[in-house]
Amino acid sequence: MKIFPILILNARPAAGKSEIIDYLKKVPLEERIARFHIGPLQIMDDFPMLWTWFEEDDLLENIFHRPRLHTTPDGDFIYLDMWHLLIRRLSLEYSKQRRDQTEDQTTLIEFSRGVQHGGYQAAYQHLSDAILKQAACLYLRVPFAESLRKNRARYNPDRPDSILEHGLSDDKLERLYRDDDWGDFTTSDPEFLTVRNYRVPYAVFENEDDVTTAGGELLGLRVEKTLHSLWPCWLQNNSQK
Repeated sequence: MKIFPILILNARPAAGKSEIIDYLKKVPLEERIARFHIGPLQIMDDFPMLWTWFEEDDLLENIFHRPRLHTTPDGDFIYLDMWHLLIRRLSLEYSKQRRDQTEDQTTLIEFSRGVQHGGYQAAYQHLSDAILKQAACLYLRVPFAESLRKNRARYNPDRPDSILEHGLSDDKLERLYRDDDWGDFTTSDPEFLTVRNYRVPYAVFENEDDVTTAGGELLGLRVEKTLHSLWPCWLQNNSQK
């Protein structure tokens, strides 16, 4: 196989995950495989699932005058483990996609997690075996101040459901995402995440200088360099299976 079957993208909100996906989607397929080991793309993001819960709850409360099922009126989850339910939903969607898959492709799974709702160490425990045994992970590193700046810059109040233009209030972003457990998650191994009985290879994409907003070849070169370093680890890990 010449492509990553699954690439998980993690980072704080507005760190550049969606911009990388948008860039990769526009690269011709043969070039994308040769440079990035990314094949035909299947995108899975928990934000549309999360946003649907808010919309449904608003309809239940305001139109049908029934209790909200998932969220509070001020935009929090009713139960903390709703964050883990989203990961289970991503795993379920992957199983359905895999069932209907007719060609080799790369599934990109995107999500952000802060320690306030369990962090990455808790989230990864809810990924399915089918995902963990094939996945590689790309983490985009930005400080919280950069996440805050870009979250403010991208927010379009007329498109709050948009992948590229949604945003959080400053206080909610700080409460949910100021503290990130990626360092604790990876401290024991510079190349692999350990989740249950699986070793998931990972690489870090440094984006404090924000190459993702402008896009273009500077972004492409950094994505290429980072995934080029990740590919041998993935090959080694999967050759043993």
